Amino acid sequence: MKFTVVWKPAAERQLADIWLEATDRNAVTTATEAIESALATRPEQLGESRPLDCRIAFIAPLALTFRVTVADRLVEVVSVRRV
Repeated sequence: MKFTVVWKPAAERQLADIWLEATDRNAVTTATEAIESALATRPEQLGESRPLDCRIAFIAPLALTFRVTVADRLVEVVSVRRV
């Protein structure tokens, strides 16, 4: 069963800024697609746990912080940055 992936507005703005400033926009797009796929299918297995019920994952060239609510089948991307 799939999870719904929701990007918080701040995370969307961060991703847009990263993409606009990237020298390799294709790498950012590819990483974003991989993130969406992984979060939709296996978010509780992606990355490492962090405080405040968050998880962090690295899919080059991006790092993201997200929350998983298994009961609601929901993933919220809280922030994203370039690594």
